[in-house]
Amino acid sequence: MTALVIAEHDNQAVKAATLPTVAAAAACGGDVHVLVAGHGCAGAAQAAARIAGVSKVVCADAPALADALAENLAAQIVALAPAYSHILAPATASGKNVMPRVAALLDVMQISDVIHVLAPDTFDRPIYAGNAIATVQSVDAVKVITVRTTGFEPVAPDGGSATVEQLAAAPDSGKSRLLGREQTKSERPELGGAKIVVSGGRGLGSKENFDAVMTPLADKLGAALGASRAAVDAGYAPNDWQVGQTGKIVAPQLYVAVGISGAIQHLAGMKDSKVIVAINKDEEAPIFGVADYGLVADLFQAVPELVQKL
Repeated sequence: MTALVIAEHDNQAVKAATLPTVAAAAACGGDVHVLVAGHGCAGAAQAAARIAGVSKVVCADAPALADALAENLAAQIVALAPAYSHILAPATASGKNVMPRVAALLDVMQISDVIHVLAPDTFDRPIYAGNAIATVQSVDAVKVITVRTTGFEPVAPDGGSATVEQLAAAPDSGKSRLLGREQTKSERPELGGAKIVVSGGRGLGSKENFDAVMTPLADKLGAALGASRAAVDAGYAPNDWQVGQTGKIVAPQLYVAVGISGAIQHLAGMKDSKVIVAINKDEEAPIFGVADYGLVADLFQAVPELVQKL
């Protein structure tokens, strides 16, 4: 058996979500290959070759793959599929966009959000917002899998010495093209891979309060900023800060929830965090049920005091 991991990259470096996906692929048994598909992506291919546990990197370099459009990337993966028993990608926005297309083209089911590999054909995945775990067995010849990256310890980004093989790129499907991209630049850690995350909720009351209370705390801790869906919907924070079932799934070393009641959809996105700290004036808030440390207090007094003492 050989597993193929679809690398997420920026053509120069491999993104952090790829590392736990390699760990999941290794748990399936057999060799682990990594596909780096892009344009001018030699740097990313070399970075992938250094990942521990990877035996080969296959690199497809073509203008049609420059923007990781789902139609073209799926076609590239399907062309390689006959050589592999498992095809895995991180369960990120990109992976969720590409892998269903791959599964449909191969006429197999997709196994989504895998958190444990029990056997090469048997996997655990959360259902009902993480309140139950389904054990899924697949008899498909090729297993198409998205990996919940918080479920696996990332492999080391260095230490490997895989070979890099150049592939002929699949032709441009012509079905889509990139018209533009808006990227937010920030000096803060990326939310999905940050070691410390501080998140604000509806209890902050306004965008001005969110900025005034949460930004100093994040600055002091060197943390990424997150938010509940209620805070995002109310305009307190941008959409890409949302943590939860319909946002980003995070599992940092420290998660600080400020003014977040703890709806089930939010808990699904952060309850795997190593240490959870909750600050809320409602002692009955569900967030205290998963918190390691809870403070029942007015956040507008408690957080500035915490910042002052850190």
